[in-house]
Amino acid sequence: MKKPRKIKDYCPSCDTHTEMEISKGKNRPGSELRKGQRRFRRVTSGYGGFPWSKPSGAGKPVKRVYLKYTCTECGKTWQKKGKRSRRFEFNE
Repeated sequence: MKKPRKIKDYCPSCDTHTEMEISKGKNRPGSELRKGQRRFRRVTSGYGGFPWSKPSGAGKPVKRVYLKYTCTECGKTWQKKGKRSRRFEFNE
């Protein structure tokens, strides 16, 4: 999927269509305090190994791309729902 760096889109903060700068969202490390992570640490600690079997077969061929939209007028940033694509690049 190819996208331009700047597009004109609706800004909910300005309540109008404005010029937007698009950037790719970066993954940050997951929190160790989340419920699922605490459960995972509890189950995998001690003897017994991994709690469930690994799925057989290949993974998904596409990854989800999360784009951050920044309004050039007010400077507010938000993220829309991610879209799946094999490859992502910006048009220059």
